[in-house]
Amino acid sequence: MDRVITRRQAGRFLLIRQGLSGEWRFEGKEGIMDWMRSVRCLQFDPLNVVGYNPHLVLQARIKGFRSEMLDELLYRERLLFDGWDKNMSILLTEDWPCFARRRSGVLDGRMMNPKLRELIPQVLRRLEERGPLSSADLEFHEKIDWPWGPARLSRAVLESLFFAGEVIVRHKEGTRKYYDLTRRHLPAEVLEASDPNPSEDDYHDWLVLRRIGAIGMLWNKSGDAWLGIGGMKTAQRTAAFERLLRKGLIHQVIVEGMEKDPLYVKAEDIPLLDEVIRGEDHGPDRASILAPLDNVLWDRRLILELFGFDYRWEVYKPAVERKYGYYVLPVTCGDRFIGRIEPVLDRASRTLVIRGWWPEPGVEPSEDLKAGLADCIRRFTAFTGAERVALDETAKTAAEARKWLNI
Repeated sequence: MDRVITRRQAGRFLLIRQGLSGEWRFEGKEGIMDWMRSVRCLQFDPLNVVGYNPHLVLQARIKGFRSEMLDELLYRERLLFDGWDKNMSILLTEDWPCFARRRSGVLDGRMMNPKLRELIPQVLRRLEERGPLSSADLEFHEKIDWPWGPARLSRAVLESLFFAGEVIVRHKEGTRKYYDLTRRHLPAEVLEASDPNPSEDDYHDWLVLRRIGAIGMLWNKSGDAWLGIGGMKTAQRTAAFERLLRKGLIHQVIVEGMEKDPLYVKAEDIPLLDEVIRGEDHGPDRASILAPLDNVLWDRRLILELFGFDYRWEVYKPAVERKYGYYVLPVTCGDRFIGRIEPVLDRASRTLVIRGWWPEPGVEPSEDLKAGLADCIRRFTAFTGAERVALDETAKTAAEARKWLNI
Protein backbone atom coordinates (compact mmCIF):
# COMPACT_ATOMS: atom_id res chain seq x y z
CA MET A 1 0.00 0.00 0.00
CA ASP A 2 1.36 3.42 -0.98
CA ARG A 3 2.22 5.81 1.83
CA VAL A 4 0.33 9.11 1.73
CA ILE A 5 2.21 12.02 3.27
CA THR A 6 2.09 15.80 3.46
CA ARG A 7 4.41 18.15 1.61
CA ARG A 8 6.04 19.06 4.92
CA GLN A 9 6.70 15.39 5.75
CA ALA A 10 8.20 14.84 2.30
CA GLY A 11 10.44 17.87 2.67
CA ARG A 12 11.51 16.90 6.17
CA PHE A 13 12.39 13.39 5.01
CA LEU A 14 14.40 14.79 2.11
CA LEU A 15 16.48 17.15 4.27
CA ILE A 16 17.09 14.60 7.03
CA ARG A 17 18.04 11.92 4.53
CA GLN A 18 20.49 14.35 2.90
CA GLY A 19 22.12 15.09 6.26
CA LEU A 20 20.91 18.69 6.27
CA SER A 21 18.50 18.54 9.23
CA GLY A 22 18.57 17.15 12.74
CA GLU A 23 21.67 15.90 14.53
CA TRP A 24 24.97 15.83 12.67
CA ARG A 25 25.20 12.28 11.29
CA PHE A 26 28.42 12.60 9.31
CA GLU A 27 31.85 13.65 10.54
CA GLY A 28 35.35 13.72 9.05
CA LYS A 29 36.55 11.61 6.13
CA GLU A 30 34.56 8.60 7.34
CA GLY A 31 31.48 10.80 7.28
CA ILE A 32 32.24 11.89 3.71
CA MET A 33 32.44 8.26 2.62
CA ASP A 34 29.26 7.32 4.51
CA TRP A 35 27.37 10.16 2.85
CA MET A 36 28.85 9.35 -0.55
CA ARG A 37 27.71 5.73 -0.24
CA SER A 38 24.17 6.99 0.35
CA VAL A 39 24.13 9.28 -2.71
CA ARG A 40 26.90 7.81 -4.96
CA CYS A 41 27.49 11.09 -6.83
CA LEU A 42 28.72 14.61 -6.01
CA GLN A 43 28.56 17.18 -8.80
CA PHE A 44 31.61 19.28 -9.69
CA ASP A 45 31.72 22.84 -10.99
CA PRO A 46 34.90 24.90 -11.62
CA LEU A 47 33.60 28.21 -10.20
CA ASN A 48 35.14 29.13 -6.86
CA VAL A 49 33.56 32.18 -5.23
CA VAL A 50 33.46 30.86 -1.67
CA GLY A 51 34.55 27.29 -2.46
CA TYR A 52 34.03 24.72 -5.20
CA ASN A 53 30.60 23.13 -5.46
CA PRO A 54 31.65 19.73 -3.97
CA HIS A 55 33.20 21.47 -0.98
CA LEU A 56 30.08 23.58 -0.46
CA VAL A 57 27.92 20.44 -0.57
CA LEU A 58 30.06 18.70 2.03
CA GLN A 59 30.48 21.60 4.45
CA ALA A 60 26.71 21.63 4.93
CA ARG A 61 26.64 17.93 5.92
CA ILE A 62 30.01 16.89 7.32
CA LYS A 63 30.87 18.07 10.80
CA GLY A 64 34.34 19.59 10.84
CA PHE A 65 34.73 19.37 7.06
CA ARG A 66 37.95 20.71 5.54
CA SER A 67 38.60 20.89 1.80
CA GLU A 68 41.79 18.83 2.03
CA MET A 69 39.74 15.86 3.29
CA LEU A 70 38.14 15.49 -0.13
CA ASP A 71 41.49 15.83 -1.92
CA GLU A 72 42.95 13.06 0.24
CA LEU A 73 40.05 10.72 -0.59
CA LEU A 74 40.39 11.54 -4.29
CA TYR A 75 44.12 11.72 -4.93
CA ARG A 76 45.83 9.85 -2.10
CA GLU A 77 43.51 7.13 -0.87
CA ARG A 78 41.72 6.78 -4.24
CA LEU A 79 38.42 5.89 -2.61
CA LEU A 80 36.82 8.46 -4.92
CA PHE A 81 37.54 9.49 -8.51
CA ASP A 82 36.65 12.26 -10.95
CA GLY A 83 34.23 11.06 -13.60
CA TRP A 84 31.11 11.76 -15.63
CA ASP A 85 27.68 11.10 -14.15
CA LYS A 86 25.50 14.11 -13.27
CA ASN A 87 27.75 16.07 -15.62
CA MET A 88 31.31 16.23 -14.20
CA SER A 89 31.18 14.58 -10.80
CA ILE A 90 33.03 12.90 -7.98
CA LEU A 91 32.23 9.19 -7.75
CA LEU A 92 32.95 6.15 -5.63
CA THR A 93 35.86 4.05 -6.87
CA GLU A 94 33.86 0.93 -6.03
CA ASP A 95 31.39 2.02 -8.73
CA TRP A 96 34.06 2.08 -11.47
CA PRO A 97 32.92 -1.26 -12.99
CA CYS A 98 29.33 0.04 -13.27
CA PHE A 99 30.42 2.72 -15.75
CA ALA A 100 31.99 0.22 -18.17
CA ARG A 101 29.11 0.65 -20.62
CA ARG A 102 29.65 4.41 -20.70
CA ARG A 103 33.41 4.08 -21.24
CA SER A 104 33.18 1.44 -23.95
CA GLY A 105 33.31 2.81 -27.44
CA VAL A 106 34.56 6.26 -26.46
CA LEU A 107 37.89 5.86 -28.23
CA ASP A 108 36.23 4.18 -31.21
CA GLY A 109 34.14 7.30 -31.64
CA ARG A 110 37.06 9.68 -31.14
CA MET A 111 39.10 7.71 -33.68
CA MET A 112 36.75 8.99 -36.38
CA ASN A 113 38.69 12.26 -36.10
CA PRO A 114 41.98 11.63 -37.96
CA LYS A 115 43.89 14.12 -35.82
CA LEU A 116 42.87 12.40 -32.60
CA ARG A 117 43.47 9.00 -34.16
CA GLU A 118 47.08 10.02 -34.80
CA LEU A 119 47.68 11.61 -31.39
CA ILE A 120 46.08 9.13 -28.97
CA PRO A 121 48.86 6.49 -29.27
CA GLN A 122 51.51 9.21 -29.00
CA VAL A 123 50.02 10.62 -25.81
CA LEU A 124 49.67 7.18 -24.26
CA ARG A 125 53.36 6.53 -24.94
CA ARG A 126 54.31 9.86 -23.44
CA LEU A 127 52.28 9.14 -20.29
CA GLU A 128 53.95 5.74 -20.08
CA GLU A 129 57.41 7.28 -20.31
CA ARG A 130 57.01 10.59 -18.48
CA GLY A 131 54.12 10.14 -16.07
CA PRO A 132 51.39 12.71 -15.30
CA LEU A 133 50.60 15.37 -17.90
CA SER A 134 48.24 18.31 -18.19
CA SER A 135 47.06 19.76 -21.47
CA ALA A 136 49.61 22.55 -21.00
CA ASP A 137 52.38 19.93 -21.19
CA LEU A 138 51.38 18.96 -24.73
CA GLU A 139 52.28 21.00 -27.78
CA PHE A 140 49.16 20.27 -29.86
CA HIS A 141 47.74 23.79 -30.15
CA GLU A 142 45.44 23.39 -33.14
CA LYS A 143 41.75 23.76 -32.26
CA ILE A 144 39.00 21.33 -33.17
CA ASP A 145 35.26 21.22 -32.57
CA TRP A 146 34.51 19.77 -29.14
CA PRO A 147 31.31 19.19 -27.11
CA TRP A 148 32.00 22.28 -24.96
CA GLY A 149 33.10 24.48 -27.87
CA PRO A 150 36.36 24.69 -29.83
CA ALA A 151 39.23 23.14 -27.88
CA ARG A 152 42.94 22.63 -28.34
CA LEU A 153 43.94 19.17 -29.53
CA SER A 154 45.98 18.70 -26.35
CA ARG A 155 42.83 19.02 -24.24
CA ALA A 156 40.72 16.93 -26.61
CA VAL A 157 43.09 13.99 -26.66
CA LEU A 158 43.46 13.87 -22.88
CA GLU A 159 39.71 14.18 -22.35
CA SER A 160 39.11 11.40 -24.88
CA LEU A 161 41.41 9.11 -22.92
CA PHE A 162 39.78 10.24 -19.68
CA PHE A 163 36.23 9.45 -20.79
CA ALA A 164 37.41 6.10 -22.12
CA GLY A 165 38.92 5.28 -18.72
CA GLU A 166 42.46 4.96 -20.05
CA VAL A 167 43.63 7.85 -17.89
CA ILE A 168 42.46 9.25 -14.58
CA VAL A 169 42.85 12.63 -12.91
CA ARG A 170 45.97 12.13 -10.82
CA HIS A 171 45.63 15.50 -9.09
CA LYS A 172 44.53 19.07 -9.69
CA GLU A 173 46.22 22.41 -9.26
CA GLY A 174 43.26 24.75 -8.99
CA THR A 175 41.11 23.63 -11.91
CA ARG A 176 44.05 22.35 -13.99
CA LYS A 177 43.88 18.57 -14.27
CA TYR A 178 46.95 16.36 -14.37
CA TYR A 179 46.26 12.98 -15.95
CA ASP A 180 48.03 9.66 -15.56
CA LEU A 181 47.43 6.07 -16.66
CA THR A 182 44.51 4.66 -14.70
CA ARG A 183 46.19 1.33 -14.01
CA ARG A 184 48.83 3.14 -11.95
CA HIS A 185 46.26 4.43 -9.47
CA LEU A 186 43.23 2.14 -9.20
CA PRO A 187 43.50 -1.40 -7.82
CA ALA A 188 43.46 -4.32 -10.24
CA GLU A 189 40.39 -5.85 -8.60
CA VAL A 190 38.43 -2.71 -9.50
CA LEU A 191 39.78 -2.39 -13.05
CA GLU A 192 39.33 -6.08 -13.84
CA ALA A 193 35.86 -6.45 -12.31
CA SER A 194 33.09 -7.35 -14.74
CA ASP A 195 30.20 -5.00 -15.44
CA PRO A 196 27.52 -5.83 -12.82
CA ASN A 197 24.80 -4.64 -15.23
CA PRO A 198 25.15 -7.00 -18.21
CA SER A 199 21.92 -6.07 -20.02
CA GLU A 200 20.61 -2.68 -21.07
CA ASP A 201 17.60 -3.12 -18.77
CA ASP A 202 19.93 -3.84 -15.85
CA TYR A 203 21.88 -0.71 -16.67
CA HIS A 204 18.77 1.46 -16.87
CA ASP A 205 17.52 0.07 -13.56
CA TRP A 206 20.86 0.93 -11.98
CA LEU A 207 20.78 4.46 -13.39
CA VAL A 208 17.26 5.17 -12.13
CA LEU A 209 17.89 3.68 -8.70
CA ARG A 210 21.12 5.69 -8.51
CA ARG A 211 19.41 9.01 -9.28
CA ILE A 212 16.63 8.38 -6.75
CA GLY A 213 19.30 7.67 -4.15
CA ALA A 214 21.39 10.70 -5.11
CA ILE A 215 18.49 12.99 -4.19
CA GLY A 216 16.56 10.81 -1.74
CA MET A 217 13.10 11.19 -3.24
CA LEU A 218 12.29 11.67 -6.93
CA TRP A 219 9.49 11.49 -9.46
CA ASN A 220 9.42 10.04 -12.97
CA LYS A 221 9.40 13.37 -14.80
CA SER A 222 11.89 14.74 -17.28
CA GLY A 223 14.14 17.41 -15.82
CA ASP A 224 17.62 18.28 -14.65
CA ALA A 225 17.71 15.35 -12.23
CA TRP A 226 18.32 13.11 -15.27
CA LEU A 227 21.14 15.16 -16.81
CA GLY A 228 24.26 13.28 -17.83
CA ILE A 229 22.45 10.09 -18.77
CA GLY A 230 22.70 9.35 -22.47
CA GLY A 231 20.66 6.77 -24.34
CA MET A 232 17.78 6.40 -21.89
CA LYS A 233 14.54 7.81 -23.26
CA THR A 234 11.35 8.52 -21.28
CA ALA A 235 9.79 5.14 -22.14
CA GLN A 236 12.93 3.30 -21.05
CA ARG A 237 13.06 5.27 -17.81
CA THR A 238 9.41 4.46 -17.10
CA ALA A 239 10.05 0.77 -17.74
CA ALA A 240 12.96 0.91 -15.28
CA PHE A 241 10.71 2.46 -12.61
CA GLU A 242 8.19 -0.34 -13.15
CA ARG A 243 10.84 -3.07 -12.86
CA LEU A 244 12.29 -1.52 -9.71
CA LEU A 245 8.82 -1.38 -8.16
CA ARG A 246 8.15 -5.04 -8.99
CA LYS A 247 11.49 -6.02 -7.48
CA GLY A 248 10.71 -4.08 -4.31
CA LEU A 249 13.82 -1.91 -4.69
CA ILE A 250 11.80 1.31 -4.63
CA HIS A 251 8.48 2.33 -3.07
CA GLN A 252 5.89 4.77 -4.35
CA VAL A 253 4.85 7.66 -2.11
CA ILE A 254 1.84 9.90 -2.64
CA VAL A 255 2.15 13.50 -1.48
CA GLU A 256 -1.11 15.27 -0.73
CA GLY A 257 -1.83 17.80 -3.46
CA MET A 258 0.60 16.07 -5.83
CA GLU A 259 -1.38 12.91 -6.50
CA LYS A 260 -0.77 13.05 -10.26
CA ASP A 261 2.99 12.89 -9.74
CA PRO A 262 3.91 10.13 -7.27
CA LEU A 263 7.36 10.19 -5.72
CA TYR A 264 9.69 7.25 -5.22
CA VAL A 265 12.17 6.36 -2.50
CA LYS A 266 14.63 3.49 -2.20
CA ALA A 267 13.41 0.56 -0.12
CA GLU A 268 16.28 1.03 2.32
CA ASP A 269 15.02 4.54 3.13
CA ILE A 270 11.50 3.46 4.11
CA PRO A 271 12.38 3.14 7.85
CA LEU A 272 13.52 6.78 7.89
CA LEU A 273 10.41 7.88 6.03
CA ASP A 274 8.22 6.05 8.56
CA GLU A 275 10.07 7.77 11.42
CA VAL A 276 9.28 11.13 9.82
CA ILE A 277 5.64 10.13 9.35
CA ARG A 278 5.43 9.17 13.05
CA GLY A 279 6.93 12.53 13.97
CA GLU A 280 10.02 11.12 15.67
CA ASP A 281 12.59 13.68 16.82
CA HIS A 282 15.82 13.67 14.84
CA GLY A 283 17.54 16.31 16.91
CA PRO A 284 17.69 20.10 17.02
CA ASP A 285 17.24 22.13 13.87
CA ARG A 286 20.31 23.69 12.32
CA ALA A 287 20.76 26.20 9.53
CA SER A 288 22.85 25.33 6.48
CA ILE A 289 24.11 27.21 3.43
CA LEU A 290 23.73 24.95 0.40
CA ALA A 291 25.75 24.66 -2.79
CA PRO A 292 24.21 25.93 -6.05
CA LEU A 293 24.39 22.40 -7.52
CA ASP A 294 23.57 20.60 -4.28
CA ASN A 295 22.10 17.11 -4.70
CA VAL A 296 18.89 18.21 -3.02
CA LEU A 297 18.47 20.89 -5.73
CA TRP A 298 18.97 18.65 -8.75
CA ASP A 299 15.25 18.80 -9.55
CA ARG A 300 14.29 22.38 -8.82
CA ARG A 301 10.67 21.86 -9.91
CA LEU A 302 10.38 19.22 -7.20
CA ILE A 303 11.84 21.63 -4.62
CA LEU A 304 9.31 24.26 -5.70
CA GLU A 305 6.45 21.76 -5.30
CA LEU A 306 7.55 20.49 -1.89
CA PHE A 307 8.89 23.64 -0.27
CA GLY A 308 7.51 26.52 -2.34
CA PHE A 309 11.14 27.57 -2.87
CA ASP A 310 11.91 28.76 -6.41
CA TYR A 311 15.68 28.66 -6.91
CA ARG A 312 17.52 29.71 -10.04
CA TRP A 313 21.30 29.85 -10.21
CA GLU A 314 21.92 33.17 -11.94
CA VAL A 315 25.67 33.05 -12.65
CA TYR A 316 25.12 32.71 -16.39
CA LYS A 317 22.48 35.44 -16.61
CA PRO A 318 23.42 38.99 -17.63
CA ALA A 319 23.60 41.18 -14.52
CA VAL A 320 20.54 43.22 -15.53
CA GLU A 321 18.42 40.05 -15.69
CA ARG A 322 19.32 38.73 -12.25
CA LYS A 323 16.61 38.81 -9.61
CA TYR A 324 19.03 38.28 -6.73
CA GLY A 325 22.72 38.13 -7.62
CA TYR A 326 25.66 36.36 -9.21
CA TYR A 327 26.40 33.59 -6.69
CA VAL A 328 23.37 33.39 -4.41
CA LEU A 329 23.02 30.27 -2.28
CA PRO A 330 19.95 28.72 -0.62
CA VAL A 331 19.68 28.51 3.17
CA THR A 332 17.75 25.80 5.01
CA CYS A 333 16.82 25.38 8.64
CA GLY A 334 14.99 22.39 10.06
CA ASP A 335 12.50 21.23 7.45
CA ARG A 336 12.27 24.34 5.28
CA PHE A 337 14.13 26.75 3.06
CA ILE A 338 14.32 30.03 4.96
CA GLY A 339 16.12 32.30 2.51
CA ARG A 340 19.06 32.93 0.22
CA ILE A 341 22.40 34.54 0.82
CA GLU A 342 25.16 35.97 -1.37
CA PRO A 343 28.55 35.44 0.32
CA VAL A 344 31.78 36.59 -1.34
CA LEU A 345 35.25 35.75 -0.08
CA ASP A 346 37.75 38.63 -0.13
CA ARG A 347 40.88 36.49 -0.11
CA ALA A 348 43.28 39.42 0.26
CA SER A 349 41.76 40.58 3.55
CA ARG A 350 40.46 37.10 4.51
CA THR A 351 37.00 38.55 4.95
CA LEU A 352 33.70 36.84 4.19
CA VAL A 353 31.48 39.59 2.80
CA ILE A 354 27.72 39.14 2.89
CA ARG A 355 26.58 40.94 -0.22
CA GLY A 356 22.91 40.05 0.06
CA TRP A 357 20.31 38.35 2.27
CA TRP A 358 16.75 37.56 1.18
CA PRO A 359 14.49 35.77 3.71
CA GLU A 360 11.64 33.73 2.29
CA PRO A 361 8.14 35.24 2.53
CA GLY A 362 6.45 34.27 5.78
CA VAL A 363 9.68 33.43 7.61
CA GLU A 364 10.13 35.61 10.69
CA PRO A 365 13.45 36.32 12.48
CA SER A 366 12.78 34.56 15.77
CA GLU A 367 15.57 34.47 18.34
CA ASP A 368 16.07 30.73 17.77
CA LEU A 369 16.29 31.19 14.03
CA LYS A 370 18.75 34.09 14.36
CA ALA A 371 20.89 32.03 16.73
CA GLY A 372 20.87 29.15 14.23
CA LEU A 373 21.90 31.49 11.42
CA ALA A 374 24.70 32.97 13.54
CA ASP A 375 26.08 29.47 14.17
CA CYS A 376 25.74 28.66 10.46
CA ILE A 377 27.67 31.82 9.48
CA ARG A 378 30.41 30.96 11.99
CA ARG A 379 30.79 27.46 10.52
CA PHE A 380 30.74 28.77 6.98
CA THR A 381 33.33 31.44 7.77
CA ALA A 382 35.66 28.80 9.23
CA PHE A 383 35.12 26.60 6.17
CA THR A 384 36.16 29.40 3.78
CA GLY A 385 39.28 30.22 5.80
CA ALA A 386 38.10 33.77 6.43
CA GLU A 387 39.02 35.46 9.69
CA ARG A 388 36.10 37.86 9.85
CA VAL A 389 32.62 38.53 8.47
CA ALA A 390 31.46 41.85 7.10
CA LEU A 391 28.24 43.15 5.66
CA ASP A 392 28.23 44.97 2.32
CA GLU A 393 26.66 48.19 3.55
CA THR A 394 25.99 49.35 -0.01
CA ALA A 395 23.71 46.40 -0.72
CA LYS A 396 19.96 46.97 -0.99
CA THR A 397 19.39 44.19 1.53
CA ALA A 398 21.85 45.54 4.14
CA ALA A 399 19.19 46.61 6.63
CA GLU A 400 17.40 43.25 6.36
CA ALA A 401 20.69 41.40 6.74
CA ARG A 402 21.57 43.34 9.93
CA LYS A 403 18.22 42.39 11.41
CA TRP A 404 18.65 38.69 10.64
CA LEU A 405 22.37 37.98 10.76
CA ASN A 406 23.64 40.05 13.70
CA ILE A 407 26.61 41.31 11.67
